[in-house]
Amino acid sequence: MALILHSTNNNKNTSKALIAAEYTGVKVDLAKDFQMGVSNKTPEFLEMNPIGKVPVLQTTYEPVLESNAIARYVTKTKPDNPLFGSSLIEYAQIEQWNDFSATEVDANIARWLYPRLGYGVYIPQAEEGAVAALKRALGALNTHLASNTYLVGHCITLADIIMVCNLSIGFRMIMTKSFTKEFPHVERYFWTVVNQPNFCKILGEVKQAESIPAVQSKPAQPEKPKAKEEPKKEVKKEEPSPVEEEAAPKPKAKNPLDLLPPSKMILDDWKRLYSNTKTNFREVAVKGFWDMYDPEGYSLWFCDYKYNDENTVSFVTLNKVGGFLQRMDLVRKYAFGKMLIVGSEAPFKVQGLWLFRGKEIPKFVMDEVYDMELYEWKEVDINDEAQKERVSQMIEDHEPFEGQALLDAKCFK
Repeated sequence: MALILHSTNNNKNTSKALIAAEYTGVKVDLAKDFQMGVSNKTPEFLEMNPIGKVPVLQTTYEPVLESNAIARYVTKTKPDNPLFGSSLIEYAQIEQWNDFSATEVDANIARWLYPRLGYGVYIPQAEEGAVAALKRALGALNTHLASNTYLVGHCITLADIIMVCNLSIGFRMIMTKSFTKEFPHVERYFWTVVNQPNFCKILGEVKQAESIPAVQSKPAQPEKPKAKEEPKKEVKKEEPSPVEEEAAPKPKAKNPLDLLPPSKMILDDWKRLYSNTKTNFREVAVKGFWDMYDPEGYSLWFCDYKYNDENTVSFVTLNKVGGFLQRMDLVRKYAFGKMLIVGSEAPFKVQGLWLFRGKEIPKFVMDEVYDMELYEWKEVDINDEAQKERVSQMIEDHEPFEGQALLDAKCFK
């Protein structure tokens, strides 16, 4: 008996099995004339899956439910399939990414997208949480892909099939360019994989969403007939009890940095200048920085990693720096930072330059970012021409400083 997949052909969960089948060389047929909402409510379908969800894979033996399990089954029909890696550790890493894709990427895209489409109650606070969680997941994925073409090894595996199918609905429906540009390595990875022939055959042409879907309002419920009104009785307004007053939510405390005297330096203006300067960087961006810099409202800091002897593997070092930048996201509103990995060979040196609002490193950063203690922090003396030139070179970033080759740079904006 051929493998029969019960689902529509425009379902990203169905695509996982069909793409895996293309790479594996196994035939998987879609059930004929399948209609969502009709075919999945028949007694025959409900016997295979009592809750009526798709896809379902019909096999010679028992039906297989859940899209990732179906993709695994299809892949396992070929012994020693390279889609499962070439070693036990690669197999474990593939399964690791499959779980990550399901719980951190797919779930948070759904929490963001589906309420906007009307498949659930739209709650702004819940959406904020979903977007933040998705950004955290994509940030981790971006760090990994900074030094890896694919998720595991040097060729496409089942992990890439499942990840890209899960990402595809986000790219198509809600993850606009302005959202994904924060994750350039994820962008590069997605468009590289999604344009492979076996992916194109199943997914067709994928176009990125140009706008975030508007919230779909739910149909208004019919009003119940009003009961005959009775004369209103005057009710004496009761004073709130002390307990009720104490239970009232207290206004959120302001960040101490928001209470500092206004500064002539507008941080967003500097960030825009830095991002938009493409040529003559020293003459435009670096000069612009010193013209804008306000030593009364901001402070500059060098940071040097304390344990550079440990930095013997380039991509591990890169991941370490990427994780640090991710955790520093909490100070984005009040800071600009640049982290550099320098050295022509291991051990690599990790150095950074940070601009913070205020005359010292914010206390909430020191308290909440555990990596801070892994660095030596030294305030820049702008009256020292050598230190000032080092700042300029680190901002410029185009040439190695201190006679060392620049391997990579991470910029926090």
